[in-house]
Amino acid sequence: MSFYKLGVAAELVYALETLEIHTPTPIQSLSIPVVLKGKDLLGEAQTGTGKTLAFLLPMFQQIEPDTGKIQGLIITPTRELAIQISKVAKQLAHIKPLKILTAYGGQDVIAQLHKVGGEVELVIGTPGRILDYLRRGAIQFDDLKILVVDEADQMFHIGFRKEVDEILEQTPSSRQTLCYSATLSHAVDTFADKVLKDPVTVKAPRKQITLETIDQYVVITSNRKKFADFQRVLKQNYPEKAMVFTRSRMGAQALYEEMLAAGYSVETLHGALTQAKREVVMQQFRDGVVQYLVATDVAARGLDIDGVTHVFNYNMPDDAENYVHRIGRTGRAGLYGVAYSFITQKDLNRLDAIEEFINMKIKRIQFSD
Repeated sequence: MSFYKLGVAAELVYALETLEIHTPTPIQSLSIPVVLKGKDLLGEAQTGTGKTLAFLLPMFQQIEPDTGKIQGLIITPTRELAIQISKVAKQLAHIKPLKILTAYGGQDVIAQLHKVGGEVELVIGTPGRILDYLRRGAIQFDDLKILVVDEADQMFHIGFRKEVDEILEQTPSSRQTLCYSATLSHAVDTFADKVLKDPVTVKAPRKQITLETIDQYVVITSNRKKFADFQRVLKQNYPEKAMVFTRSRMGAQALYEEMLAAGYSVETLHGALTQAKREVVMQQFRDGVVQYLVATDVAARGLDIDGVTHVFNYNMPDDAENYVHRIGRTGRAGLYGVAYSFITQKDLNRLDAIEEFINMKIKRIQFSD
């Protein structure tokens, strides 16, 4: 299957070829013809399956440039995802010159609007900042043709349902609406039932993250011993570049401060940081200036970083699939990786669910006092 056969315009196929993209992914093949027919869509697709182009290509095809009228809107749950989608959109804009506004916290609203000359055809942003622009009267969606709610499950898990509803109230009922989610949860289904008009549901084949190149260990510990056991593992492993996952932003900040006080080369990534700080942290970690990155799942979602040698689950995730996504940050491109999970008594049920999900027993380690 080619992009031409999906109905993608020649200029956009050329743009893809300049990016060395020649063959559609399953979610692109399923989505693009539906969207180009003007139908609403509910799509189930994990991060990394190519869903960004699945909605950007038909959006670019339907939006008219040089009008200064906002015809496309993409709502994302995190700043990182908004930036990531914008990077792809700007690559397409080299061929079809749409003016794009990326709206997220930590920026000066007036300066950002001035940068795009006040005329915008496509807005990509987080709910809070989009509402900020609307309330200031800086943007309006009277001419909106197509709206995308991306990572809907994460959006509603964070608690953005009210903000998304408020944004939708300020868009024309004639708009086309696309909703993408890694999982079709009850919250997503309820939203789709209320907002989408006779939608087509498409599901991309689930991407299997191979665990064959990742050595997995469980460290049986207690809350009292956890940090000491964590330090013992670090001393034994000498990680070159490691991600450490916690369940909450407070937990991430607390562990970061504890590691910093103990002399580790560490930074943290969570929702309470300013965007400027987040961007500095990510660059430092990518460049190897910082050895350890303590992060929450929300902050790390969608990030793709090369060279991660170790993943540490300082707090266990609530669901088994998230465990696989976390440890899948290492062991990439044929290289071996290592994952350690720190388990206390209250985590045993989570561990059972994970082992059932991955169909293997993870090797246990327990340090004597």
